[in-house]
Amino acid sequence: MPMIDVYAPADLFPAGTEGLLGKELTMAVLRAEGVATPGPFHLNNTAAFIHLMDPHAVHTAATNSARTVRVQVITPPAALNRGGQKQLVKEITEIVTKVSGDPTQASRTWVILTEATEGGWGLSGTAFGREEFAALAAKAAAARAK
Repeated sequence: MPMIDVYAPADLFPAGTEGLLGKELTMAVLRAEGVATPGPFHLNNTAAFIHLMDPHAVHTAATNSARTVRVQVITPPAALNRGGQKQLVKEITEIVTKVSGDPTQASRTWVILTEATEGGWGLSGTAFGREEFAALAAKAAAARAK
């Protein structure tokens, strides 16, 4: 269950598109992880945090009001293979560009993929690692089979 953080100037995306952005990014991450048919557990626990900031809070050396977007995706250990990483960066960039309505946004969209350490992913009071995720996946598969 990845976590997604989007940092962008508040006026970059059209008003009311935060939900669309969050949903599209969530589905892109799940696809990249190989989740073909996300169930309630995936959909209810993959969170997208949309951080809209004062336009003057994003700086580059060239301007005090940059149109730069930073998207960070934190995944459990080994959730993405190299192909998934490439797919995800491409899709996130396309989604941000599309939702912003600015075809030049791709060149100002940074995607940072971060993998939690083994045991460094907590939910419901449990520090998840490969063993706990395997048990969770087996439980979800059994529930779908019923």
